[in-house]
Amino acid sequence: MNAEIITVGTEILLGEIVDTSAPFVARNLANLGVDVYFQDTVGDNYERLEETISLAEGRSSLVVLTGGLGPTEDDITKLVLAKHLGLNLTTDEKALTKINQFYQSYELGKPANADMMAKYIEGSTVLPNEKGFAVGMFLKTPNCDYLVLPGPPVEMQFMFNKYALPILAKLTHGNAVIDSKVMRFFGIGETELEKDLKPLIDKQTNPTLATYAKRNEVTLRITGSEKTEQDVNSLIDEMVKKVMEIVGQYFYGWGDDNSLAKVVVNLLKEKHLSITAAESLTSGMFQSRIGNISGASEVFPGGFVTYSATAKEQMLEIPTEIVNKYGVVSKETATYMSQNAQSKMKTDIAVSFTGVAGPDELEGHPAGFFWIGLSLPDGEVLTKSVNFAKARNEVRDYATKTGFKMIYDNFK
Repeated sequence: MNAEIITVGTEILLGEIVDTSAPFVARNLANLGVDVYFQDTVGDNYERLEETISLAEGRSSLVVLTGGLGPTEDDITKLVLAKHLGLNLTTDEKALTKINQFYQSYELGKPANADMMAKYIEGSTVLPNEKGFAVGMFLKTPNCDYLVLPGPPVEMQFMFNKYALPILAKLTHGNAVIDSKVMRFFGIGETELEKDLKPLIDKQTNPTLATYAKRNEVTLRITGSEKTEQDVNSLIDEMVKKVMEIVGQYFYGWGDDNSLAKVVVNLLKEKHLSITAAESLTSGMFQSRIGNISGASEVFPGGFVTYSATAKEQMLEIPTEIVNKYGVVSKETATYMSQNAQSKMKTDIAVSFTGVAGPDELEGHPAGFFWIGLSLPDGEVLTKSVNFAKARNEVRDYATKTGFKMIYDNFK
């Protein structure tokens, strides 16, 4: 089987948005043994999109279209494909109900074309959109097979992994059972991960390994094929063991829909531990991510954002002489921040962040340098310094995730 990927969207064509969909689909198709021969980007134009579809179906057995499924007038993918195939669009009632309930519950004006997100081409298999509203679809035709996916990466990737992948796996592997596991890593880049796992990647046949760069972290998808579910699980588990032997120190969790914050909050709930935080560099990002997790109130009573030296002295009662002697960006200040936050909030553990987000230096420290303090239940305080020379918000994100990983490593 060979495939062609068509990305639809004028904003991508003009370079206003980076296309992450085509690389994601291409890597996953390669894992299934599908050869991707062509990738196209087309603007929101009827004639050019239909021309591209016509060209693709004449040279590819699978045509994947991403984007153009939304509620605006320039979201034309379904309309163009239906017209090209001479087929009608019909409505998925579950998707339509979801759309209507959303606009009613938030008392928002419903866009004129919102119902189009629930439309699919007659005869196709509907792919539900659990992360959004626009349904996808898989359609077999005499000329080729069509896979239609939404444009937003979160929606597209979830839909592909949960609904499209099993369909494609059956096409490429018949009745074999296909399964995969996604491992999540922090503290190692994609290039370094691939280098460390090169002995496994070079020999891969079944299962296959594919790395994916996320924001300041990396995932590894292990996909296997066997006659039974038990056999494929055993095959994947054996590869997981080999991976863990090499890069286990960077591992923190499983799955596409996961995060360090979620893993840590669930870990603290399991251990019946409470946590607080004192943030300077990250200015509340750590606590915000805890608050995003359902049930966080079980482990997180509150915390502090002390951006200035004065705030540190007033809210956390850090001695002025400590700040004057060692500076706000120091091991000593990070230690006092976590200790005093722990004492004031009466929690089992506390984490602190102080550093230089950038772009300018501070106290002789370069942008990207930071300290983290972690106060443990027994009174011990662990500290860690990191120099992460990236853009301001990337430094804050990396520091936040470093704090979560420190907690995970100490309580897993």
